[in-house]
Amino acid sequence: MLTYEDCVGLTDLEEDEIDAIAQHEHVPEIVAAELGCCLIHQLGGESSIKKIILEDVEEARRHGHPQEAAHWRQVLDHFCVAHPMPVRQAA
Repeated sequence: MLTYEDCVGLTDLEEDEIDAIAQHEHVPEIVAAELGCCLIHQLGGESSIKKIILEDVEEARRHGHPQEAAHWRQVLDHFCVAHPMPVRQAA
């Protein structure tokens, strides 16, 4: 039997990144882990996850939660370092 931690380990994402997806999509963490795994392994998926986390930052700011916004900003910064966007070559 797989534990939640095993599932997180299979996603190539950090638990905070999965939490951001869960909050954004209003789904349980295990569902967010599956969604995040699918996104991170598809073309353009990193961009989709970055957008999700950035929207969590903005949502927290709009609702007057600066500490939560700062947390999601740290998650976003870590994600950007761990998953840099590929540089496109000119044709």
